[in-house]
Amino acid sequence: MQETKITIQETTNNTILKFNSTKILINGGSYEFSNIDEAKNSPLAQQLFYLPFVKKIFITANFIAIQRFDIVEWIDVQDEVAEQIEAYIADGNVVVNEQTSSTKKEAIEVYAEVTPNPAVMKFGTNKSLTQTDVEFKNIEEASKSSPLAQAIFNFPFVKEVFISDNYISVTKYDMVEWNEVFAEVRSFIREYLVDGKTIIKELPNQTLTETKAENSAPKVALEGIPAQIADILEEYIKPAVAGDGGNIAFRSYDEQNKVVSVILQGACSGCPSSTATLKNGIETLLKEMLPNQINEVVAING
Repeated sequence: MQETKITIQETTNNTILKFNSTKILINGGSYEFSNIDEAKNSPLAQQLFYLPFVKKIFITANFIAIQRFDIVEWIDVQDEVAEQIEAYIADGNVVVNEQTSSTKKEAIEVYAEVTPNPAVMKFGTNKSLTQTDVEFKNIEEASKSSPLAQAIFNFPFVKEVFISDNYISVTKYDMVEWNEVFAEVRSFIREYLVDGKTIIKELPNQTLTETKAENSAPKVALEGIPAQIADILEEYIKPAVAGDGGNIAFRSYDEQNKVVSVILQGACSGCPSSTATLKNGIETLLKEMLPNQINEVVAING
């Protein structure tokens, strides 16, 4: 079991601060509380509301966002709040009593969509699954992190599993065709989610490659051309590839050769049409938006 660490992250709203956790806090979804009465199912949120400057609390699988009143500045209290959250979680206390807060079963829908990659099927859902994209190449990787992915690997034809915000991309072996098995997988995923079972119990860490670990949002430390590239990918490209069950993230920028490296995951990884998409779509867009700064875009499959 990994040690719980809380890190502080600023947001675009200077009254809201994110407290990121290395440990999974809740089983998917999110919770928002505006006062201590609303937080009756969250002992941690109730505890935080006793701090006189706390206005609103938002809890997700891997971070807690807190909005403050103007009576203090975050710089004066943020370290104490982080320590309080870290100590609470490290003691094994309940963050949200999800059984109590979900007495009514969620109306969960799961739909299957074909992707440009014939080996990959996208299973979309109206339930939030994770705030951090995760990818698993085999059942051993999944067993350390995601009970849902591990369960999906029990289908003998499943090769890889990618879980994003509100969809799961499943890559199959050639032993079957999707039209023979997609309905069974869709029903299984829906029943799993309706039963409220754990989606991700622990975020992958060093057991994954450094490349995979960098599939999250662009780092705030990026500056200059790399920062502009990351922003363009996030705003213009990522929504499009997510619609096809894939994911793209900025990896690096070679300033001397003007070469951009990106990470492709989910349906994009190994997709026959990904090379054309890379050249005709992503590379062209970056060249247009960053004149004389881009010579080539290359992909690293996640």
